[in-house]
Amino acid sequence: MLYANQSQTNITVGLQYQGLLGIVMFSTVTLVPWCVFLFINVTMLFTLRSKPVFRETSRYILLYNLLFADTVQMAQGQLMYILAACRLRLTYPVCGTLVMLAVLTKEISPLTLVAMSLERYVAVCYPLRHATIITIRNTGVAICVIWTISSLNVLTKVLLMINFHVEDIVSLQMKDFCGKESIFLDQISDLYEKAYTYCLFVSAGIVVSCSYIGVMVAARSASTDRDSAVKARKTLLLHLVQLGLSLSSTLHNLLLIAISKIIDRILSVRIQIFLYVLVIILPRCLSALIYGIRDQTIRPVLVYHLCCQWKRSPLLSVVPAKAKISILIAS
Repeated sequence: MLYANQSQTNITVGLQYQGLLGIVMFSTVTLVPWCVFLFINVTMLFTLRSKPVFRETSRYILLYNLLFADTVQMAQGQLMYILAACRLRLTYPVCGTLVMLAVLTKEISPLTLVAMSLERYVAVCYPLRHATIITIRNTGVAICVIWTISSLNVLTKVLLMINFHVEDIVSLQMKDFCGKESIFLDQISDLYEKAYTYCLFVSAGIVVSCSYIGVMVAARSASTDRDSAVKARKTLLLHLVQLGLSLSSTLHNLLLIAISKIIDRILSVRIQIFLYVLVIILPRCLSALIYGIRDQTIRPVLVYHLCCQWKRSPLLSVVPAKAKISILIAS
């Protein structure tokens, strides 16, 4: 989401040439899909906490962690967009807090995808040991490690920011719109971010790819459940796609720079808004859509929550949790 901040500033500069009507129109273009995707994500988060089967299964706990980080990124990104569209300049502490929140949650998605891929690998290749290895406690430890890695990255960037902005922080008020480019101006920060991002996505890609290959090899074994292996292989392939979409957000700025050099400002603003929705907002909702549609346990519960029918059904209100899921699946 950090890579959306510069585009949001560029969009705002372009909107200044179109007046208030242009600002309202283009803000609505981003706000409507954002509200839809946020509603889906929040409903999915509620769904994953509504039943014991979701709260006590490792893959659903990891999915909740992934969706939580994506939802926070969506909210933070849209907030930054609105602040830039309204031409509001923040103080360094407030802007730094927003940017660091984006830094904290940005790496959660690829790291959680790594953990989810390893869980599927163990489930297929070591089915007898899966219940011993993939426990609720171990899942909690994995999530703590994920957030710790992201927190250390945030701490490093805070130290780099303070070292470069000591004089500016004294005055507090920013002279430019809030964004990553306004906070991290020195070359060291830029080099660190590139090195960290490349290392993160290359490592995540290797782990997910190796898990996929391991599942493919295991699927040919006579002792492996073929149906389970096929489902795990498709899930890991989706994880690779999700990882690629997360990586595409890091290339978002480069696309904007290339586009701005080719076409005029007004058309460039429209394309930037389209890319913002397609590359930044949409991938944050794909996890909810993918698992909400594919998972036979989540799908019926999610559909009922989305349709606001859960509390209206007298039958479901008196049936135990596991029976509710069975009834919904059967229907």
